[in-house]
Amino acid sequence: MIAGTPDPAAGARGPSPAGVWNIANALTMARIALVPVFVWLLFLDGAGWRLAAFAVFAVASVTDKIDGDIARARGLVTDFGKIADPIADKALTGAALVSLSLMGELWWWVTAAIMVREIGITVMRFVLIRRSVIPASKGGKLKTMLQVVAIGLYLLPGPLDYLRWAAMGAALVVTVVTGLDYVYRAWRAGRRPEALEGS
Repeated sequence: MIAGTPDPAAGARGPSPAGVWNIANALTMARIALVPVFVWLLFLDGAGWRLAAFAVFAVASVTDKIDGDIARARGLVTDFGKIADPIADKALTGAALVSLSLMGELWWWVTAAIMVREIGITVMRFVLIRRSVIPASKGGKLKTMLQVVAIGLYLLPGPLDYLRWAAMGAALVVTVVTGLDYVYRAWRAGRRPEALEGS
């Protein structure tokens, strides 16, 4: 082959796979690292510490969207990221819900219902990941947004009880409904993998 001439086989192979160490995965790991900081701040007394915990939770939640956008835009999607990203999400929201229940500010049955759904679906996703990939639905994205908003309202000091209850109630309903939808789609994928194409 003449020097300087593009190798047609290289184009056919496509871009090389992204390495584990990239900005998207770094943001995911930073989100995991922020979880103990958030919990520590939450259990400190005082409105100032409460606002600091809210700020850390907000920053960590924003990184969830940023790392996903970066990974897709720059071709940095990795197997590590597919596993670490949902773990980081569940660690953050789970830590917030359990902490709020321990502090007596959120009913335990709400925390239990949400956590059972989240952990169960995450385990199911890992079991199915080698056979089929079930794309995130609009309901799943709405669920995540409602959970973040509801938890954020519980973290903020002040008389916001009715708003908190309404937001958490909406988050709980959507969490359960989307969980049932995922189970149904997983069952359908197990019977007919091609059924997920274009969904």
